[in-house]
Amino acid sequence: MSDRADDEVRVWLVERTYSDDEQNLIILTYATPDGKQYYRKERALTSFTDIRDTTAAVDAGPGNLGTVDDPDLQDQYAAEAQRMQEVHDPNDVI
Repeated sequence: MSDRADDEVRVWLVERTYSDDEQNLIILTYATPDGKQYYRKERALTSFTDIRDTTAAVDAGPGNLGTVDDPDLQDQYAAEAQRMQEVHDPNDVI
């Protein structure tokens, strides 16, 4: 049984980058297994005691998803999302 709301979409971690503009900001990009949609989270690394796990997957509302228009980026996101899905449970800490 899933605890995910019916309209939410499961997306998988495909990219973790550090912002060039802001210090101590991590950008997490999650994507659908077909690579056509993405969800972006930004996290400030404020202190060593601020523990927030990054999981292999999250559930996002459709209104929070962006469209990946670049075919090469779609392929990249699809490959990584599928790899993550095969190797990890959604709640695995990455």
